[in-house]
Amino acid sequence: MSAKERIRLDALHRVKRGELSVVAAAELTELSLRQARRVWKRFREQGDVGLVHRLRGRASHRRMPQELRDRIVKRHQDRYADLGPTLACEKLAEESLVLSPDTLTALLKERGLWRRRRRRGRHRSRRERRACFGSMIQMDGSPHDGCEGRAAKCVLRVLIDDATHRTYARFYEAQTREAAFDGLGRWVERHGLPRSLYVDRHGIDRDEDHAEKPTQFGRAMKELGVELIGAHSPQAKGRVERRNAVFQDRRVKEMRLRGIHDIRGANVFLEGKFLDELNRRYAVSPAKAQDLHRAVDADWALEGVLCVQEGRVVGQDGCVRWQNRWLQIGREHAALPLAGQRVLVKQLAGGALIVEHQGQRLSCQELLSRPAAPKAKRLIVNNRRWKPGADHPWNRGPAVRAAPRVSLAPAAPARDLHAGITKTG
Repeated sequence: MSAKERIRLDALHRVKRGELSVVAAAELTELSLRQARRVWKRFREQGDVGLVHRLRGRASHRRMPQELRDRIVKRHQDRYADLGPTLACEKLAEESLVLSPDTLTALLKERGLWRRRRRRGRHRSRRERRACFGSMIQMDGSPHDGCEGRAAKCVLRVLIDDATHRTYARFYEAQTREAAFDGLGRWVERHGLPRSLYVDRHGIDRDEDHAEKPTQFGRAMKELGVELIGAHSPQAKGRVERRNAVFQDRRVKEMRLRGIHDIRGANVFLEGKFLDELNRRYAVSPAKAQDLHRAVDADWALEGVLCVQEGRVVGQDGCVRWQNRWLQIGREHAALPLAGQRVLVKQLAGGALIVEHQGQRLSCQELLSRPAAPKAKRLIVNNRRWKPGADHPWNRGPAVRAAPRVSLAPAAPARDLHAGITKTG
């Protein structure tokens, strides 16, 4: 018995014992007097069993046939076992098996095939969404095995408007600044420049070691006049994180069902049908019907802003070096004193290079190899020993003078060699 039926049982037993009247029992059980008399009559005829609801234990007239129930469960387990109940019911409806998510869950519970997922606690600090479309865009990269091993892992770059939940997404091979530039550029081409951009503190968006120096992406946002806001936690930009969860669930399974196994096919699928259906289903109306997106100025070349830019010094030979690539500035700029001057080099998304000097674009040509250095004049060194000639002043003696006359001493008498010999006679 239910709690309500137990209250009726106690009241009617008191009526049977004479403690209460039927009118008092009707007031106690919150029944009308007419209904209370019917219940009292059934209680006297059938006893306690008469108070049990007569539909209890009986099958509903709207109950599915057992054959159909078994067919639905078998089809779900064969193809849609890892899909959520809502998405699984959508896919089953395409096969003419129409039922509600609650009914599908009940069928799976009856057979012990339903496992409840444990959810984390909710984030208690809530921020109200912006009032106008284009006031703030949340952007994030989601590295995920979208092809489920059928192809290399890739990154899904997701952008979602904070006010309307309108979403754009595209696959890239890696989470790079070029992917960030391209994803934002595609949003700008569709809607315009947003007022602010909410991102995480990835190295593409912010350099933790040099916080005072903007990254290439930060420089581009400053040049475009878009405020760059850095989130301190994933929960702070919860809308784009929850949208990532939708992509990791629905999008992955839709790609598997359609046999998509590469980035190109996945991008065609996203922009062709998936994003339109997603926005039609989950996008909401903003609090204020105003679009705060700004149009891109006609003077701007968007690809020249959303790119890598760095300064370089022009060499004496008129060449500029860029990542081991050599650019020779054209001869038509020979009148400009560019040697030793600093120029701005831009690398566009496709890899093309542009050289600018004081806002003027310079014509240049990429060299196949490093230009040869000009030959320096050979320094002649004379290391032979120099010997002055005979007529050199150094070899001239002192001035010739009359030599003094020298008197010679008389010659000594000749010595008898045999003087010391004694003659014998």
